[in-house]
Amino acid sequence: MYRQNPNITLPENPDTIIWKYLDLSKFLDLLLYQKMFMSRSDKFEDQYEGTFSEPTFEEIKKIAENNPKFLDYYKSHRENVVISSWHANEYESFAMWQIFTKNNEGLAIQSTVGRLKAALALEKHFEQYIGEVHYIDYKKEYIPFDDAFFPFLFKRKSFQYEKEIRIISDVTSQKLSINEGLKINVDINTLIETIYIHPKSENWYKKLVTELVAKLGFDFKIEKSDLESDILI
Repeated sequence: MYRQNPNITLPENPDTIIWKYLDLSKFLDLLLYQKMFMSRSDKFEDQYEGTFSEPTFEEIKKIAENNPKFLDYYKSHRENVVISSWHANEYESFAMWQIFTKNNEGLAIQSTVGRLKAALALEKHFEQYIGEVHYIDYKKEYIPFDDAFFPFLFKRKSFQYEKEIRIISDVTSQKLSINEGLKINVDINTLIETIYIHPKSENWYKKLVTELVAKLGFDFKIEKSDLESDILI
């Protein structure tokens, strides 16, 4: 269930549009089990996930001189934090299509921040927090550490094209053994507003996705991306 955290920033407008780009297998897994996958934070490709910038790390090292467990906590904490990443943008992103889908057969879920909050109401075992990621210079800028979620809401400026909105859960108290991540319950009909089909896909692919969605009992609006539409001249 979504919980508000006054320390975490999020767009105030609930109609802020967000996207998730994924391949067909992950999309079908979402529909079949009506559960959203959240990846363990230290399993992301970026090795800096859940770590601190250099100015912050220097401060933490000073504290750890007299309290070694303080630093150990932050190292192990990454294994107990799971994340689902979304892209905030009024329009679909050509870059996101290229990065997160392959073989011209991906698709994108369009939702909103408000829908995302409401869709998480089904999950009763884990609490979810939603926040926007801040992009900083890790050599110069400071990351506060008075909130355990802050390390997971900052990334290097090289990733600012992602415009990321994150769902975050800390499952430390659950004492779970997490491998790659875990799945949480989600209201699919509330979550998904529109499905966009890959701009370079063939017509048969849209037909396939449409039929699969219908057979699974859903009636989402399904559109073909117009990023590759014919030019006018």
